[in-house]
Amino acid sequence: MEKKLWKHIQLVKQNAPLVHNITNYVVMNTTANALLAAGASPIMAHAKSEIQEMVSIAHSLVINMGTLDEYWVESMLMAAETAHSTKKPWVLDPVGAGATSFRDRVASQLLAYQPTVIRGNASEIIALAKANTTATKGVDSTAQSNEAIEAAKTLINQYHTMVCISGETDIIMDGSQTIFLKNGHPLMTKVTGLGCSASALVGAFIGDTDNTIEAVAAAMSLIGIAGEIAVQDSNGPGSLQVNLIDKLYTISEEEFMSHLKIERR
Repeated sequence: MEKKLWKHIQLVKQNAPLVHNITNYVVMNTTANALLAAGASPIMAHAKSEIQEMVSIAHSLVINMGTLDEYWVESMLMAAETAHSTKKPWVLDPVGAGATSFRDRVASQLLAYQPTVIRGNASEIIALAKANTTATKGVDSTAQSNEAIEAAKTLINQYHTMVCISGETDIIMDGSQTIFLKNGHPLMTKVTGLGCSASALVGAFIGDTDNTIEAVAAAMSLIGIAGEIAVQDSNGPGSLQVNLIDKLYTISEEEFMSHLKIERR
């Protein structure tokens, strides 16, 4: 499978898929730069007047709930409905799910349009599935990724989706197989927007192939490995952010293969 993941990385660089992002103010720049460095083409658009056209021309859609407001929610729902009706692949990043009733309502409305992939931390995945009352601390997880496996199964069965639980170990599940990725570095949690960038990369990768679980694994392993390597030349979170973007652009097959830590069940 390792070789297949590298092929997905090369495919994105060759085809430069257009990724329509309705994301949050905090991460727009980082997300766009991560997509460009990986070879994709980002566009950030939330105006209702152009949502349906934008979804139709993009290879994929990424909806990120980080900085919600009422106007953006309308745009998100319109985009999700369009993606669902046209069978366009789309990613839901339920940032802060479980923190407020407003976020929970919006997440439930978006889930009705059956995202191709849900990518979030363990607390967010648990909150989406309402599996228990585990608290969400802002956008940070108070649970480990393996604690969200049952919640992920609930979402997969109910919404016919794929779930990527991010954490020290990333867990990718589609109902028939599970992939565990153990790349990355703790310092990455000190850079805002890297999880959101991971969701955007997932969007780029699923927009360019029919093998969704491989695409998600390729995207998540790419950003994890890029961060792992970038830490070696970083003095802190600021330099890590710059070095990680550079490594997304320059990563070699040898670097990717030698760092990849993957288990498939």
